[in-house]
Amino acid sequence: MTLHDELGQSQHVRLPQGELRYFERGTGRPVVFVHGVLTNALLWRKVVPAVADDGFRCLAPDLPLGGHSVPMRSDADLSAPGIATLLGDFLDELDLHDVTLVANDTGGAITQLLLARYPERVGRVVLTPSDSFEYFFPPIFKPLPVAARIPGSMAVLGQLLRIKALYPLPFLFGWVAKRPIPDEIARAYLSPLRKSAGVRRDLRKLLVSVHPRHTLAAALRLRRFERPVLLAWPPEDKLFPISLAHRLADALPHAELVEVADSYTFVPEDQPAALAGHITRFAGVMAD
Repeated sequence: MTLHDELGQSQHVRLPQGELRYFERGTGRPVVFVHGVLTNALLWRKVVPAVADDGFRCLAPDLPLGGHSVPMRSDADLSAPGIATLLGDFLDELDLHDVTLVANDTGGAITQLLLARYPERVGRVVLTPSDSFEYFFPPIFKPLPVAARIPGSMAVLGQLLRIKALYPLPFLFGWVAKRPIPDEIARAYLSPLRKSAGVRRDLRKLLVSVHPRHTLAAALRLRRFERPVLLAWPPEDKLFPISLAHRLADALPHAELVEVADSYTFVPEDQPAALAGHITRFAGVMAD
């Protein structure tokens, strides 16, 4: 048994930016899961089985956000807007329609940029704690875009992330998950950065582009997004205060906010059953 078995079958798709690995499980209306920086599709390993079993086609790509194993083309635009375009190209290439997007952390910012620019294939959205408004990144991670401009900084970061003692600290996993992330999952998230110069190049492109101007501009355009959005947000999140969810609910014409108890940012890690239930209810009811 491999770490990815719960996600379904591993597949690859060729996009203008390069080859993208994704996992697919189930049949029915499509649900696409969007992870954040220094994670990958494994973030959704506890959620996908339940959603697929409830009659949905679940697709979880490994986006080029530092935890991916297949580097993109060297000339690919992997800025924050560029990755939003990549996500849109993924939906186009697989010809997915009426998609439910489920996003977390940086993936939520990418999703907001996608909705603001290419909303055509999206039917519904579920946002768990995500970068939004002036929180791109949240304060504790603000130094990352600055550090990324220093030559060699990604290689140093990759080596630092080998140190298991750092995992519980707030600037790594301590404030994103209430419970320890299994060692094998943490290694699967972090080891590609150490092992691959291409992955380090890809992540640097994203990091140097991170700025609140992107999410603030997207928030203004989201006022015209007419599809339903579910905000599944823990009131005790340490990185993205629930006040951000209330602001998003005010900005979006058709938003619903539900509080998820006993969780930090990584709701798919801390409360997977609750999140899966919210997704299937929302995607099923809103599609009927």
